[in-house]
Amino acid sequence: MNNVRLVVLMSGGIDSPVAAYLMASRGAEVTLLHMDNRPFSDDRSIGKVKDMAEHLRHATGQNMPLLIANHGENQGIVKNSCDNSYQCVLCKRIMLQVAQQVAIRTGCHGIVMGDSMGQVASQTLRNIYAEGQSLQIPVLRPLIGLDKLDIEAIGKRAGTYEISIRPEAPCGAVPCKPITQADAGKMKALEDKIDLQSMVERSVLSAINGSW
Repeated sequence: MNNVRLVVLMSGGIDSPVAAYLMASRGAEVTLLHMDNRPFSDDRSIGKVKDMAEHLRHATGQNMPLLIANHGENQGIVKNSCDNSYQCVLCKRIMLQVAQQVAIRTGCHGIVMGDSMGQVASQTLRNIYAEGQSLQIPVLRPLIGLDKLDIEAIGKRAGTYEISIRPEAPCGAVPCKPITQADAGKMKALEDKIDLQSMVERSVLSAINGSW
């Protein structure tokens, strides 16, 4: 995979750092992109992500730039304007669109996510389809067929697990009943309602104008 450059959407959780580690281990050149969820998360999440980036650099020997994009405003707009059950799939949809634009503007060839099939509501097959419609670059999901114990075992070997399990506030935007079978047509209508492209552009600019 020499000369393959990828943007990894990385949270402070267990899965996405493992995905980043695996792709870097295969020889891909990785840029980390974190979507800053504050005020729907707390400052501990940013500290975890920065520590994780530093660890991954040491573990892989790569420079691995970390870009941090403002996302809390996006979450608030969706929460106040859309069907509450679609919060998580629209959140993922926005993140993918931001990652695509960051990839294009930084010369990367694809996006990496830590999705594992069916692990949470946004990772059902139908939701994955709805979230990724109309993307123009590949989305790689190296953990898609692994269960949580498999992923945790890799994280422990890679040294990312102990950082991932440090406490942080859960996402305050998650609805009580997130949809598991999103309708792609309804997703498009909701996108138009919230002016998704303007939201994406603001987040992209916040990411590429500063790295850590």
